[in-house]
Amino acid sequence: MKSIRCAVVALMIMPAITAAQDFDVGLEAARAGDYATALREWRPLAEQGYAVAQYNLGYMYRNGQGVPQDYAEAIKWYRLAAEQGDTDAQYNLGNMYRNGQGVPQDYTEAVKWYRLAAENGEAWAQYNLGVSYFSGQGVPQDYAEAVKWYRLAAEQGEAVAQRNVGVMYYNGQGVQQDYVIAHMWLNVAAANGAENARAGRDLAASEMTSEAIAEAQKRARVCMESNYRDCD
Repeated sequence: MKSIRCAVVALMIMPAITAAQDFDVGLEAARAGDYATALREWRPLAEQGYAVAQYNLGYMYRNGQGVPQDYAEAIKWYRLAAEQGDTDAQYNLGNMYRNGQGVPQDYTEAVKWYRLAAENGEAWAQYNLGVSYFSGQGVPQDYAEAVKWYRLAAEQGEAVAQRNVGVMYYNGQGVQQDYVIAHMWLNVAAANGAENARAGRDLAASEMTSEAIAEAQKRARVCMESNYRDCD
């Protein structure tokens, strides 16, 4: 789940200085662990329609911070923020539909919210959309779409997405099988700490010549040095 949001976003959407000041009071209270005060400052703003305050209320109800944990109430506030285009709220709402928290489990609805967040560049939403296409949950199974969304998240530095891109190339799922590219992505993912990426890289290496491994290692260096913009 995305965490409580800071005042920078609030200042962009709150024209009233007093509203921004109230938001900041709530933010400082939340940072100090005084969630009751944060709730008191943010609720009026959320009720006035400020998306960032709505999002933060959703987060507090989701996690039981300053209020008893209440998934249904979290859904209410996340949805209000998500409908205003708040990307983090869209992503968290997708998670709650996927997990059946506060609503009946609904993979189709989860995909709807993941897609909105993913199209706005949210890396974890892109990753989860890839998972949805890979597993066929909420959408028809489509490995090519899974690779597409995994890759977008991978290019933002998400190690598990990098690992999954490598696995897809190793297995030839949604892409033409290519051990060099598989090794490259798995090597990058391993360097970034993704679980099982090192084992996957070594498995790919067992299918490759020494020259191909050297090429894959060179590509991995270029990929990381380019901040994942040159990974072909």
